[in-house]
Amino acid sequence: MRFHTRKLVKPGDLNSNGTLFGGRLLAWIDEEAALYSIVQLENGKIVTKYMSEINFMSAALQGDVIEIGIEVVKFGKTSLTLNCEVRNKMNHETIVTVDNIIMVNLGENGKPTPHGKTKIEFVKDRLAALGEFD
Repeated sequence: MRFHTRKLVKPGDLNSNGTLFGGRLLAWIDEEAALYSIVQLENGKIVTKYMSEINFMSAALQGDVIEIGIEVVKFGKTSLTLNCEVRNKMNHETIVTVDNIIMVNLGENGKPTPHGKTKIEFVKDRLAALGEFD
């Protein structure tokens, strides 16, 4: 799993127990899944269709640095299925896992449309193919 994003847990991110609010964490996960899908599918029109069971395993406290990891489970015709792990950057303790996040590729009409992708692509490889990056 590749960990792409880090977040600092700030006072405004906390719940009444003084730990990271689950809703805030889910918003961060949804945003990371969307950004990952936009880059993979080369389309800014992506929506979240589904999130499977969310397994909270440990708490994050104010001042903790967390990192969000995303990996591809499957390429569908119009979708991309991902899984996610959020962990504490300092001790690598898992905070939450989400087994399946389904993101759907939309066309100009706002309807699901085939994306034509079958494997993970890296931006550096796309740029190299265009002769813009070595």
